[in-house]
Amino acid sequence: MLPGGVVGWDLSAALALGDALGVPPAAAAELLPVIEAVMVAKLNEQMERPDG
Repeated sequence: MLPGGVVGWDLSAALALGDALGVPPAAAAELLPVIEAVMVAKLNEQMERPDG
């Protein structure tokens, strides 16, 4: 995290977590970048709100 915003996730850790949970690596590799982009955008939106 940088001051004022989130830029991304540790995708290696996310892939390892998915593996530990039994998520097929190909599925995780396909879905994680899309999920990451949405979550980063939402986290940054939330951080910009005065009540965030």
